[in-house]
Amino acid sequence: MTLPPALPRIRTIPADRPFLATLAEGLVGMAGGDPLRLSRITVLLPTRRAARSLREAFLRLTGEAAGGAPLLLPRMRPIGDLDADELDFDDGSLAVPPAIAPLRRSLLLTRLVLAWSAREDPNVLLPGQAAALARALARLLDAAAAEGADFARLRDLAPADLAEHWQTVLRFLEILPREWPAVLAAEGAIDPADRRNRLMARQADAWRRSPPRHPIVAAGLTGGIPALEALLGVVAGMAEGLVILAGLDRFCADAVRAGAAADPAHPQYLLLRLLDRLGMPPEAVREWPERAAAPTGRDARLGLVAQALRPAALTEAWRTLPPAPPDALAGVGRYDCASPQDEAITAALLLRRKLETPGATAALVTPDRELARRVAAELKRWDIDIDDSAGVPLNRTAPGAFLRLVLDLAASELAPVPLLAALKHPLAAGGRPREAFREHARRLEGAIRGPRPGPGFAGLRAALDPADKAIVGRLEACLGALPRLLGDALAPIAELAEAHVAAAERLAATDEDSGVERLWAEPAGEVAARFCHELIDAARDFPPLAGRHYPALFEALAAGEAVRPAYGRHPRLAIWGLVEARLQQADLVVLGGLNEGTWPGIPASDPWMSRQMRAEFDIAPPERSIGIAAHDFASALGAPEVALTRAARREGAPTVPSRWLLRLDTVLRASGLAGAIAADPEIEAAAEARDRPRFHRPAARAEPRPPLAARPRQLSVTQIETWRRDPYAIYARHILTLKALERLDADPDRSDLGIAIHKALAEFVRRHPRDLPADPEAELLEIGREAFGAMLSRPGVWGFWWPRFERVARWFAALEAGRRAGLRDSFSECRGRLVLDAPAGQFTLTAIADRIDRLADGGVVVIDYKTGAVPSTAEVKSAIAVQLPLEGAIVRDGAFDGVLGVPAALEYWKLGNGDPAGNITPVGNGDTAGLIDEVLAVTRDLIARFDDPRTPYEPVPRAQWKPRFSDYAQLERLDETEAEP
Repeated sequence: MTLPPALPRIRTIPADRPFLATLAEGLVGMAGGDPLRLSRITVLLPTRRAARSLREAFLRLTGEAAGGAPLLLPRMRPIGDLDADELDFDDGSLAVPPAIAPLRRSLLLTRLVLAWSAREDPNVLLPGQAAALARALARLLDAAAAEGADFARLRDLAPADLAEHWQTVLRFLEILPREWPAVLAAEGAIDPADRRNRLMARQADAWRRSPPRHPIVAAGLTGGIPALEALLGVVAGMAEGLVILAGLDRFCADAVRAGAAADPAHPQYLLLRLLDRLGMPPEAVREWPERAAAPTGRDARLGLVAQALRPAALTEAWRTLPPAPPDALAGVGRYDCASPQDEAITAALLLRRKLETPGATAALVTPDRELARRVAAELKRWDIDIDDSAGVPLNRTAPGAFLRLVLDLAASELAPVPLLAALKHPLAAGGRPREAFREHARRLEGAIRGPRPGPGFAGLRAALDPADKAIVGRLEACLGALPRLLGDALAPIAELAEAHVAAAERLAATDEDSGVERLWAEPAGEVAARFCHELIDAARDFPPLAGRHYPALFEALAAGEAVRPAYGRHPRLAIWGLVEARLQQADLVVLGGLNEGTWPGIPASDPWMSRQMRAEFDIAPPERSIGIAAHDFASALGAPEVALTRAARREGAPTVPSRWLLRLDTVLRASGLAGAIAADPEIEAAAEARDRPRFHRPAARAEPRPPLAARPRQLSVTQIETWRRDPYAIYARHILTLKALERLDADPDRSDLGIAIHKALAEFVRRHPRDLPADPEAELLEIGREAFGAMLSRPGVWGFWWPRFERVARWFAALEAGRRAGLRDSFSECRGRLVLDAPAGQFTLTAIADRIDRLADGGVVVIDYKTGAVPSTAEVKSAIAVQLPLEGAIVRDGAFDGVLGVPAALEYWKLGNGDPAGNITPVGNGDTAGLIDEVLAVTRDLIARFDDPRTPYEPVPRAQWKPRFSDYAQLERLDETEAEP
């Protein structure tokens, strides 16, 4: 359609002017002071969000352009573009079938995918996988409807010589033209994008036949959808019509314009395509409303940005760029932060500082939702509550997470981690007062720490004391039929969803409030309630599936749900996603997350069609999303003040700056403005000092001095070694009686491996103290299976630890075959004690020796099995590794279950995964008696020193002998006692 030159009905609002505020001001001007004329104007806007923001812009005008008088607002209709909401025109909308509900469509497509997979795919898809594919199919349906593509052409997209993968994909896509239309017909509905196209086509036809007598203004629409472009053509051609574009570059060179029109990744691509289809040259588009004043100083800034975003083929022109005005980038700052957290602190400081200017507004614009959450959290330091207007995924909200935790709890057969995660959730109360329920949960946690209890309610009851079993009955009543349904071979989805919701409601109830009141409260609860209601309704006729597949299906269907705030919490600060920021502007705009892969994001990979196939199918290439993001970036740079932020590293890995930042740097160097965009030193200093204390005061070193009566009078020989290395650990364990909690659902670790090996070797020696069996290796392996017990059911134990024990058994059996000839007998797991005189009274040493061998000549060898590291020679010489020498002293001077004798040798037997699997390390360099006497003297001195009440139990007296591991390291707080560097 070519417009008459005398009646240009297409205008633009430049990026340096706030679009919606300028639009509101212009519409008030169009009304000419007539309070009724404004209400007769119809404004077509991209989304409902834009319509809400335009209402707010009119409210801000009240008292200014409106002279304080109330306004009758124009009719605002969201027409939809690339992020369109559903359209609902009054004229003829009832003649168009309704749009199918999104969740219902996902389930119907999931059913088609499952049927195809069962019929065609040797690897049958699971329902959760099918639901994810169904979402991708729904996106393809919307894209095809928006672009006017015809699925009947699918057969022409894959010639015989194309890769077999694409042949399979296109056979799969045949379900759309072959089966989907019949499904929609049975539903009496159509796809949302198809309905939007039909409504726009009907409206365009109605206005073409009978142009309205009141003004129609289409504002902020960019095209990209044929039906929308046709409607905009009708509006632009009407005498009372007006199309207002956002951020059109009217004065770019012809070569740049031609390149941009052919490059979907260029910010002007959609606008130029729309103007081309409407027959309007960009230079003929005038600004709206006309400005009496001279252009703002930001024109030079936007000119540099336009240069930076040139098509790649035309960047050669950067070599000949003229010098730019020195103040071209006034008001623009850049912050390359060390990490995402530093970036969040910087953005929060920028927003907070803007509040110091009366009436000023500021907004963070970012596609990075994690950055948005971090900034919102940082602003809470100043008691500033701010919502991310792009919304929060339902599964990150309290009710969404609780629904999933209840499902995990029931599906896992009450495994400890999901059980406690659900019971400790703030919404969990189980019909009891919340404080009482929390106390029950804490007691339950203490009872089930360690290895996992048996599955289900029976296993949980067996692991608990009678006093703690009441909570199990309450939990069983709350979950109701859900665990049974999840275990069924076939169960209806609607029945599963109803049981799921009922279980969550019962578990959320308190003694005062019902679960319905607590679970579905506030915006997040309302979204969760709507989703669950729609799921139950949409799944009524879905074929039954195995109950174990319901959790994955539920998660896949809920993945697209988001909770958006009904209104902003702060009147002057905002966090916007790219869609929410479109058409809006603040006095300060912080553009965050400017890294490649974030802004712009990586174009979504199409699982269905290659780039060439998309072009032949007439749907947009993935690069068009980059062009839209580039237009958002360029438009945001028109704000009065702009801050560009990025994180130089993420998760320890360096990041790549956004291509737009790199291009802008290049243009600035060519224009003589290298380094013109800099960080504000005040913000940098504040960000650096935000979490740094004003001064560092090292904490006093822990030196507890308990009274003598509280100090232990009996310790094992291994604890004597701990006493030497870390006295505070003895204080915490034996005086404060603190014990480390076992892990939840604990998997076997290296200590469990050591215990099992010790147990197996001890049992073998106990059964055969003198003579070996006929096949010692086979018997030792059989004993080992008993010692490992249920641990062998763990894949990691069977795959890694058991083969290690097999090598140890082979080495041990061969060693014993040659060793037993020189032995009278052997003893295992011998208990012994030695009483020593000390200043405060007698002190008892206890020990359990792994093995004691009595030699033929009457001498004794004390053996300690080691599955970990063997003490070094230095540790032995310094009397730090005292276990074996003290066991030798007990053999010599005390008693080991009646075993007495002169220690002839002390040996560590290292049992590991090397070659050979074992190694014997003698201790004492041949002077066993001398070593025993030396260590015994050191031990007596240690006991005597701590019998003095003035001696403190300090942590790690000598750093070189620091224990490899301590349960009490956090209490010792050694890092806080170090001097400031």
